[in-house]
Amino acid sequence: MNAKFTDIHAAADYLGPGAIEVPMYQAEITDLVRRRGIFGQRIKQVPATGHPSRFFEETAIPVASAGSTFVDPRNMVAPNVSPTRVERSVPLKALVSQINYNLFDMELGKQQSQFAYLQAKDLADTVDGVLRTHDIALWNGTDTSLSTPTTFQYMGAVSQIAGGGNSVTIGTTQSIVDGLKSAVAQMLANSSYGVRPTAIYANPVLLDLIDREMKSEFNVVLNTKEITAGFTAKMLSTQAGDIPLIPEWTLPYTGTPGSGTAVLPAYIVTEDMIEYHWLADPNPRVFQLGTPGSLASQYVVVKFGGVVVKGANYAHYQVLVNR
Repeated sequence: MNAKFTDIHAAADYLGPGAIEVPMYQAEITDLVRRRGIFGQRIKQVPATGHPSRFFEETAIPVASAGSTFVDPRNMVAPNVSPTRVERSVPLKALVSQINYNLFDMELGKQQSQFAYLQAKDLADTVDGVLRTHDIALWNGTDTSLSTPTTFQYMGAVSQIAGGGNSVTIGTTQSIVDGLKSAVAQMLANSSYGVRPTAIYANPVLLDLIDREMKSEFNVVLNTKEITAGFTAKMLSTQAGDIPLIPEWTLPYTGTPGSGTAVLPAYIVTEDMIEYHWLADPNPRVFQLGTPGSLASQYVVVKFGGVVVKGANYAHYQVLVNR
């Protein structure tokens, strides 16, 4: 039997007279990884009624035509009217993730007394990973129908709003600010629905273009306001009042701004009309599985729910900016 020895140079940073330097690390791991988006924290969270989660939407009030409503006061004949209600539903989807802790690695880490917080951090990061996937899918989920699901993902708010038909394109030479304000005015001018948009979501690159336009054309800097604890946004004055311009990194755009072929979307939304229907708990739940023969500790993160954009054809607007 031939014994084999490893040269300590392979592990030591430096060997010298009276000195052996071995690798040491800071106790904290540098972590600026992108996690949650703001959209999922602002929309309504409601318990699901079942699978699918069902609700009714009233599309018209019971009003007769003016010609039949106004009658001879001495010969009154009342017209029959009835409200118009439509049944809607949203299917529930499942998000899941699992992390395993090897017993040997955990025991080794304890004995080395390094990164003592690492197990808790990795589990918290696994939960954040589920929430990050959730937040991205709230806008960009690949399902194409709420009534007949085609994928395991949500039907994203982008698809639902675009499917509603309220969309306008702002050309390369047109004002972005004027286009957004005009779209808000069109929403408020709706004679059938009392729409009140509450926010404009867009990629930070588009919001930067708005800032530059306001500075170059009007020499104006938009005011800011805290809209969520610890989060401020710039405000755009519209016919619906001051509406926050919320930077949303989960909203993608195509092309290179300034090339003339880039398309940057913005979404004017009525947040009270966007709901996340959750099952059991609005937050991800963590389950610890039984210890298998490998003695690994297994944790599974689960989240059930679905997003629905109510009033997609009147309470929200898609604005496509060409630049």
